[in-house]
Amino acid sequence: MCLSIVSLWTQEKVLLAAIIALTISPGMIGQWSMSFITKQIPELQTEPIQIWFHIFGEILTAQALIVSGIGLLASWLWAPLLRLVAAGMLNYTTFVSPGYFAQQEKWIWVVIFSVLILIFNCIITLGGTGNIR
Repeated sequence: MCLSIVSLWTQEKVLLAAIIALTISPGMIGQWSMSFITKQIPELQTEPIQIWFHIFGEILTAQALIVSGIGLLASWLWAPLLRLVAAGMLNYTTFVSPGYFAQQEKWIWVVIFSVLILIFNCIITLGGTGNIR
């Protein structure tokens, strides 16, 4: 029995998922780039190993989003599955990020990430991934 992905998505859902992935990923890379350039990552001095692992995880998430977004637009068979993996990576990143801002008592960011968690989970739940047989 071989693995095949049968897409149950409509073209609109595929396009929306690709747009979301290709919109969020540059924002993630841009945010870390700007924070690094403007020297706004104090953990580079206090907890360099931990923050580099965190940054690497977020960049890897952004790359997975980019590849899945391009794959969805190109109708590659594996793209819906990678989109689910990338969405899970993004969901994890979104869940752990509020802790950093809560520790610094930047409550507006906690609220923003809470809203993003709700949005991402709705997209993941309603978007579907197709069937794997």
